[in-house]
Amino acid sequence: MKIGFISLGCPKNLVDGEVMLGIAQAAGHEITRDTAGADVVVVNTCAFIDRAKEESVDAILEMAALKKDGARLVVTGCLAERYRDELKREIPEIDAVLGTGEVPRILDALDGGGGMTDGGIGATTPSAVVPVTFHRPRAHGADPSSIIRHPSSAIRHRPLPTYLYDAATPRLQTTPRHFAYVKVAEGCDYTCAFCIIPTLRGQYRSRTRESIVTEARALAARGVRELLLISQDTTFFGIDRGERGALAGLLRELNAIDGLTWIRLLYLYPTTITDDVLGAMAECEKVCRYVDLPLQHASAGVLKRMRRPGNRRTYDALLARIRDRVPGVTLRTTFIVGFPGETTQDFAELEGFIEDTRFDHVGVFTYSHEEGTRAYAGTDDVSSSEKRRRRDRLMARQQRIVSEAQQGRIGSEVRVLVDGASPEHELILQGRLEGQAPEIDPVVLLTDCDPSSFGPGDLVRARIVAAQGYDVIAAPVP
Repeated sequence: MKIGFISLGCPKNLVDGEVMLGIAQAAGHEITRDTAGADVVVVNTCAFIDRAKEESVDAILEMAALKKDGARLVVTGCLAERYRDELKREIPEIDAVLGTGEVPRILDALDGGGGMTDGGIGATTPSAVVPVTFHRPRAHGADPSSIIRHPSSAIRHRPLPTYLYDAATPRLQTTPRHFAYVKVAEGCDYTCAFCIIPTLRGQYRSRTRESIVTEARALAARGVRELLLISQDTTFFGIDRGERGALAGLLRELNAIDGLTWIRLLYLYPTTITDDVLGAMAECEKVCRYVDLPLQHASAGVLKRMRRPGNRRTYDALLARIRDRVPGVTLRTTFIVGFPGETTQDFAELEGFIEDTRFDHVGVFTYSHEEGTRAYAGTDDVSSSEKRRRRDRLMARQQRIVSEAQQGRIGSEVRVLVDGASPEHELILQGRLEGQAPEIDPVVLLTDCDPSSFGPGDLVRARIVAAQGYDVIAAPVP
């Protein structure tokens, strides 16, 4: 059959989507970009916050409206895990629902075997959906918002997912050929008040080091130059298996793999960043000096209510230790504004933290009051307009910090990993520095060169000649 695949959400979902595609392709199915002409369309969904849920429902409704006679519509991923009953009731065009732990059952869902409309647990890849209006009328007259406003209590009584892929699992890479995500673990053991991921994904479970290294070697042999190691908390890797120091050992093994240029860590956690990991980051040539550390806030009171560790004092000490152990490190973080009870004083402390620390990359999210989380029992007492105002204020401050830093880099010599032609102009190449992760960070625009001279995955010595907002412009060094 021809399988159309639409995936939404984070890189961790993306890997699940790539596994489902790999399983389908290994069984003889054809993967197509033409969803309108597909025999089966799979929509791999996200359900982390309201905006992500609405985007996922929009994608499902769009595919339901385009569904041709005899075609099947399969919904997978976190939205399917969280709202299984509601999706089947409100969108009868859905033929099968798979939750986050049922990735291996994708073949049953594709051909209708195994009673898959009863569902289970899911996945994702790059978004290929044209946005549609969330509250648009439907032929069946149901209000789509009802799907994500009143989730079934059944989710709390289902067994937690235990699925975990390994190096032998079929996988179809959907990222550009030169970089790939590798999920080192699944699930999460933390109890952050704003997050439902442990309920949807299960407890933390690490892959074996041997499985990851085997997969990494295979990816490098296929032309992958950058590995991005991901999980809900990548620095917790191996601890659940009683293997303290496992991540540092893994990094050193990966560093020895021929063909790899960069190894990047994403999704770290304040209490699990150890000196041995920082030491490996500083010593291993291929490990990027890049720390992605979602801190969520700086106010001790807000962090306590979030059920997050630390405070402004401990965070200052942690970041100073990271910068001392890994000279030239790039620091990326994310914050949540508008968490219940966040006062103007709390926000001012967060704003001062950003100003004083001068992070290289910052993302700011407005708090989403999610059913099923611990915070939902409280009152969502910061207005939507105030949340947006606080987010915009922080981002404006961060933009000024980044602009000043970028201006200071003009004239410096750097290494640029080429990603390909710039979407802005066919004669300009786009790439990234060691301190820039794909799809979430700014980019480097390479000018004054023949675009055909360099291809995706090439590492180019260049000199920064100008700054353009968050991005920089560079020219190759002869």
